[in-house]
Amino acid sequence: MNHFRRLKACYLVCLLSSAAVAHSQPLTLEGVIDYSLSHEPWLQANQYQQSALQAQSIAAATLPDPVLTVGLMNLPSNGFAFDQEGMSQLKVAISQQFSRGDSLALQQQALQQTAQQFPWQRAERLAQVKAIVSEAWLNAYRAQQSIKLINKDKALFSQLIEITEASYANSLGNTRQQDIIRAQLELTRLEDKLVLLEQQFDSAKKRLSQWLPFDMLLGAVSEQVTSVSPLIDYQQLAPSKVIELLQSHPAVIAIEQGVRAKQTQIAVAKEAYKPQFGVNVGYGYRDDTPMGESRADLFSIGISVNLPLFTTNRQDQQVNAAIAQAEASKTDKLITLQKLQGQYFKELSQLSRLAQRSQLYKQQLLPQMAQQAEATLNAYTNDDGDFSEVMRSRISELNGKIDLLNIYIDQQIITARLNYYAAAHDPRISQSVADGERDE
Repeated sequence: MNHFRRLKACYLVCLLSSAAVAHSQPLTLEGVIDYSLSHEPWLQANQYQQSALQAQSIAAATLPDPVLTVGLMNLPSNGFAFDQEGMSQLKVAISQQFSRGDSLALQQQALQQTAQQFPWQRAERLAQVKAIVSEAWLNAYRAQQSIKLINKDKALFSQLIEITEASYANSLGNTRQQDIIRAQLELTRLEDKLVLLEQQFDSAKKRLSQWLPFDMLLGAVSEQVTSVSPLIDYQQLAPSKVIELLQSHPAVIAIEQGVRAKQTQIAVAKEAYKPQFGVNVGYGYRDDTPMGESRADLFSIGISVNLPLFTTNRQDQQVNAAIAQAEASKTDKLITLQKLQGQYFKELSQLSRLAQRSQLYKQQLLPQMAQQAEATLNAYTNDDGDFSEVMRSRISELNGKIDLLNIYIDQQIITARLNYYAAAHDPRISQSVADGERDE
């Protein structure tokens, strides 16, 4: 028994340790995207809505149920005897109404066209989630790397403070008390910046909690430098090709499917000008006469016609309403295209400027800042400089490194946003549309 307990305890310890290792794995951008897109509940809800419309389309193409009528007719009120009068009968009738023209087939077509929006809506959602999740991860990576840069230079500032305090205590050189205070102040500011960056890091990770389980967020973000691959070469894409790119966007195609459904609804409304037919068949059973003579049973058949003669307030207005809804959907498509186009060119312009800034920082600013920091430190060491200049140059160099990191992260975020507009070129999103259309 004791051996069993020991084995059980060892097994639990192994499980817990393996779980801790699994949960402590750093979050990678690819892993976060894969998990988010695979566990997005909105996609399942949208799939249910599509299934509901597909079921409604089948029901819409079905004729209304026939109506069965059973009744006693023409009973005499002075005795209610069934065999007293020849007109008395037990009548069983069935009637069936038919649709106006092709209205049932057109209604089914309209619902099927509406259902075709949903695969494109899911594709648009995938592209949207991918961009949002990528931005949240990159912001967390930005904060984590900024903290790493500050902690790296923080040790240098601490050493400078120790050297300054020792120099001041021994009355060596030009060290003044205000130099020590200035150094401590800059160190305190770095501590405050670290707290702010920790807050930004936690906020970015909490943004991911909409898609990731809490235990996945306990670990750090991967230190591996990750670049967001552009789906196409945005810088080389001609402006005339941008409209073609945006017209293939899932959000636009979803609206196009809705426009087709609205146009079919116009045809449905026009079918109301056609007459509606109905058929009824009846059989009347009559009892024998009081003298025992047989009476013939009665058979009846009839056709009913619903004539749309007064169309001004009904049929005409229904057609006008259907046309107005179709035009409104076309306007929605135009508005969506204009919105996507404006946002696309805004992001593209920012990407171009960030590329210029990145080149400027790498080739000129950071080397110059490093030279200045080294020169001021050498001057101060040789009692030919001011300590405040040493601190200012070091802080400037640190801020330059953080600025370059921010430029790089902003480039990746904007690339992820631009990939949203080029969602039609994303293999995973295209596969999602193909799977959705195959399920119809």
